[in-house]
Amino acid sequence: MIRLTGVSKSFDRAVLTEVELYVPERCLFGMIGPGASGKSLILRAITGLLRPDRGQVTVGDQNVLAMGDLELNEFRKGIGMLFQNNALFDFMTVAENIAFPLRRLFDLSETEIAARVAERLARVDLPGFQDRLPAGLSGGQKKRIGVARATVTRAPIVLYDEPSAGLDPVTSQKIFDLLRAEQRASGSTVIMVSSDLDRLLTVTDRVGMMLEGRMIFEGSTDELENASDPRVHQFVHGALDGPL
Repeated sequence: MIRLTGVSKSFDRAVLTEVELYVPERCLFGMIGPGASGKSLILRAITGLLRPDRGQVTVGDQNVLAMGDLELNEFRKGIGMLFQNNALFDFMTVAENIAFPLRRLFDLSETEIAARVAERLARVDLPGFQDRLPAGLSGGQKKRIGVARATVTRAPIVLYDEPSAGLDPVTSQKIFDLLRAEQRASGSTVIMVSSDLDRLLTVTDRVGMMLEGRMIFEGSTDELENASDPRVHQFVHGALDGPL
């Protein structure tokens, strides 16, 4: 369970305002909204990388904002993350990229690490790619490697930031289907930020919409489709009756 209560943050202006969010355990939660509406900041707040000015961030029974640096490091072992630009290291092989969080966070034997890497590569349908370099991979393959790295620690929470960015529609749907299958297989709690609305909504259980730093909708995918708020309806259905 992930809960944000009254979360607000300002820099030179307000970027998050009284955000309320509830993500049940084992839920695949989609986060939508225009660019710069605060979606990625929510992910940073959940991981403790962003410290709100006000409010509470709770993951399970843990108060994230009350944690010190050592507690945060331990807490983050339970969170996998796929970054928007994949964040693969060009100088590392595929196997080294996937194994990076295992080596950084855990004391595992090289045999165990190699086994986990191979299992993840098989899971994302890229068996035998261990010795490849990122420069030789397609955009879709890089995303799959990113998914393998985000899930290799078997974390109960996984956060995906724009997992289909830069991909064609067919490849995007394959990535979303993969993420849904992975979530179901692992029983993880997933939050997925995406601008690829049509494909995102084929895999979500619940959805939240951010607008100008505020959470203006939270509910099931079916409730989103039938939302009465004109701002939500316009964003989801593309109505051309004025700005959000």
